[in-house]
Amino acid sequence: MGQVIGLLGVCLVLGVLARRSGRFPEGTAPAFNVFLLNVSLPALVLRAMHRLEFAPGLVVAAAAPWLLFVGAVLFLRLLGPRLGLSRESVTALILTAGLGNTAFVGLPMAAALLGPSGVPVAVVADQLGSFLVLATLATLTAARASARSELSVRSLVRKVLGFVPFQALVLALLLRPFAFPEWLESVLQRLGDLLTPLALFVVGFQLRLKGLWPRVPALALGLSYKLVLAPLAVLGLLMLMPGLALVVKQATVLQIAMAPMVTAAILAAEHDLDADLAVLMVGVGIPLSFATAPLLLSLVH
Repeated sequence: MGQVIGLLGVCLVLGVLARRSGRFPEGTAPAFNVFLLNVSLPALVLRAMHRLEFAPGLVVAAAAPWLLFVGAVLFLRLLGPRLGLSRESVTALILTAGLGNTAFVGLPMAAALLGPSGVPVAVVADQLGSFLVLATLATLTAARASARSELSVRSLVRKVLGFVPFQALVLALLLRPFAFPEWLESVLQRLGDLLTPLALFVVGFQLRLKGLWPRVPALALGLSYKLVLAPLAVLGLLMLMPGLALVVKQATVLQIAMAPMVTAAILAAEHDLDADLAVLMVGVGIPLSFATAPLLLSLVH
């Protein structure tokens, strides 16, 4: 767990220092974003979804991230405009508050706090929940919000089908009957492993705390939903399901309580959806989640 926190912190700080050094061009972040969304993330999805073992009893863990995103859409579209937030800012909040960092923080935290029994549940929530939402609902939401005119259904479908991580997901499912050779597994793993450090480096590179105070109301709205309200709502629903294994409840709540997904901030930046706010959601949300997630986990009985 300490290694995870150390990696996140170091990469974030390196990004901040890189921007302040002046040695990196202004186009650094967009270039890395393209690489992450079209190379690293697809490699990670292809490898993880090809190896995933799913049990029917884990459907709750898979469904929870979908509820998280739908809830974010309803909650933030209702309250965001009342704070005077633009359409772009509301969508940036939806993307980051509606998607959790269930892979790079969630899986190590599940292993540390729940042991080996909690990891398979956390993996299902991540792969069949968060990644699928990212490739479908989140991509559609970003595409619609960034369009200058109303997009047709055909255009929206084309956006999703053209999203490279979604293509990797479909390919992984089609290739499940066939084993990957060791060299391909190794290549996919190495490319996928680049996602966490590079993504956090990009977040740090784009993080600007000078404009933090005017953004506090928007941050409070988004982070209160992501780190407190949504996990409590999911916990309440799980308590209404008798016979559900304790470890399933624990891992599901823990994954929903994770900080905003780094890739969601990158998706927002790629669509010009208030990238500064999206980056702040991640940069502020990650350290806060190290305190809030264990507290929420302690409520699961």
